[in-house]
Amino acid sequence: MRNYECMYILKPDMEEEAIQQAIDKYSAIVTDGQGELVSVDKWGKRRLAYEIKDLFEGYYVLMNFKSEPAVVKELDRIMKISDNMLRFMIINQDEK
Repeated sequence: MRNYECMYILKPDMEEEAIQQAIDKYSAIVTDGQGELVSVDKWGKRRLAYEIKDLFEGYYVLMNFKSEPAVVKELDRIMKISDNMLRFMIINQDEK
């Protein structure tokens, strides 16, 4: 298994319950694929460096996990089609 870091930004107008459901959804993709969650840090609402989809703020979440590349591919696919996602980036920590 490889070490990954995923930073994603959710829409800021979501309710706390919807944010938690989104975090649980993305975490479940990792665990369902036999991956291991190392940490999930909620950074909260922060100002964006530049405007994205007419928004100036976003809800930041940092997720560290261990998994096989197939899980990352599925996570990437799901995040691309999510309506509540502004931006995300998944980095392989082993290739530094």
